[in-house]
Amino acid sequence: MKPKNKNFNMKSYILSLIAISLVFACQNPKKSTPPAEPFFKLSLAQWSFNKSFRSGDISPYEFARLANELGFEGLEYVNQLYPDVMESEDKLTAISAFVEKNNALAAEYKMQNVLIMIDNEGDLASSDESTRLEAVSNHKLWIDAANQMGCSAVRLNLFGEKNPEKWVSNSILSLSDLADYAADKNINVIVENHGRLSSNIPVLMQVIQGTGKSNCGTLPDFGNFCIAEEGYGSLFNGTCKKVYDPYQGVSEMIPSAFGVSAKSYDFDEEGNETTLDYQRLITIVKDAGYTGFIGVEYEGERLNEEEGIVATKSLLEKIGASL
Repeated sequence: MKPKNKNFNMKSYILSLIAISLVFACQNPKKSTPPAEPFFKLSLAQWSFNKSFRSGDISPYEFARLANELGFEGLEYVNQLYPDVMESEDKLTAISAFVEKNNALAAEYKMQNVLIMIDNEGDLASSDESTRLEAVSNHKLWIDAANQMGCSAVRLNLFGEKNPEKWVSNSILSLSDLADYAADKNINVIVENHGRLSSNIPVLMQVIQGTGKSNCGTLPDFGNFCIAEEGYGSLFNGTCKKVYDPYQGVSEMIPSAFGVSAKSYDFDEEGNETTLDYQRLITIVKDAGYTGFIGVEYEGERLNEEEGIVATKSLLEKIGASL
């Protein structure tokens, strides 16, 4: 039989070791640092799925579900992707149905309606007064829709005139009218650099500033800086002979921005966009104090739509967490 005092000493020794270990553990706790939250929220531009929607492979009313499954918070609708609305002989009724359906889907998938991109509703910069006024009237229907959906903005295009001076004056007239109409509905009227004169940023900013409206602003698109007579400003195919510097352009547009469009085309093995310096662009956005939604808009060819969207989202999250 072992002596009692020896057994007691062994217990004391073991208890001492445990106590010392606990002291050191308390003095050197292992802390896990949570990843930094980006300074922006992420929305998905519906145009990223335009091939699937336009081919009929997927209904445009699947947009909220797709965006939710990919981890987005906000939705950026594109009206031209809804043939049931755009081809309807009763546009007002069709838009009402569009609003009702998409509101229900956004609620079902817990998504936030951010904006509506308005296409094919007439030339707001036209020098033909009747054409311009008809376009203004058409756009007001979508401002009403945006208000009913809880959006913060509608995106417009400024086409219809090649002469810079006339383009500026016509655009100011249309935007001023629309901004006044939208103000009572808490909607911002924003213009995207979308090719032609709208991608010549100093000229575009003459228009924005010329309206004098606090709810009239911009939607800088990272990739639409080709100043050409035709097309929609994209730099993707590399054939544009006259390009406005994208980094200068975003810097000039961002102080008046109510949204940002993160255009993307392709990525390298490390996940970096190969056409645009995303680190530089996102830094410009952050330094301007912007904290709203950044919309993912993938337009590439090598990756399929979902792959391109995911790659863009991942890159934005990576850069956002590092700034």
